[in-house]
Amino acid sequence: MPPSNANASAVMRTPPVVSAAEWQAARQQMLDKEKAHTHARDALVAERRRMPWVEVTKSYAFDGPTGRRSLVELFEGRRQLIVYRAFYEPGVHGWPEHGCRGCSMVADQVAHPAHLNARNTTLAFVSRAPQADIARMKARMGWAHIPWFTLTDSFDADFQVGEWHGTNVFFRDGERVFRTYFLDNRGDEQMGGTWNYLDITPLGRQEAWEDAPEGYPQTPPYTWWNWHDSYAPGVAPALDRVAVRDARDAGEKAQRAGPAATQG
Repeated sequence: MPPSNANASAVMRTPPVVSAAEWQAARQQMLDKEKAHTHARDALVAERRRMPWVEVTKSYAFDGPTGRRSLVELFEGRRQLIVYRAFYEPGVHGWPEHGCRGCSMVADQVAHPAHLNARNTTLAFVSRAPQADIARMKARMGWAHIPWFTLTDSFDADFQVGEWHGTNVFFRDGERVFRTYFLDNRGDEQMGGTWNYLDITPLGRQEAWEDAPEGYPQTPPYTWWNWHDSYAPGVAPALDRVAVRDARDAGEKAQRAGPAATQG
């Protein structure tokens, strides 16, 4: 019998209960579809990397915990910048104790940015709340790891986030800045994880398996991963991650070669 819910107002039409073998067969069918979906997503991300850019020629300023910052300075010396426009400011429900519920859920999902930083990418949140209020809310909500700046000009209106949340992606070439991508609505729902963030950047995950334009930086997968407090420039790949990569590559080669290659 499927589980029941005494509090439900109507009987749930749950799927059938089957044997372990039947479940495994159904799971394999679903896995085949999920793999196809993953490959299709990889192709879409590769296409995104080839989207045209638009140069940002207007100057913008943001207030931060250490003073006024330009858009270029938000990159913190890195090549890529992801900016999420959150709604925490006067007029938003919950002010000043809380920000928008949806924007707060996005903030709750944000992984440690050290992994993005290791891929030459900076993440920043922006809103119109003063820095004192931002600092208080970050401490209360456990968001100390999220860089958060105060909007001072028309940045939000110029980049389609004046009246609704959204995520803009920028690329820096010296002092020149280019807008490369934008998403909002349900696109923002999936944001927060390292991989989803990297997949919307022009350089992507920067791993050797990706389909990227010629000259884009790429390294072997796994080898650059580290504990978030242990990233350092110039450090050699961790030997345990190299072993994982080699084992994975060997397994994939055997699988591609077919059953005969795996027999002793």
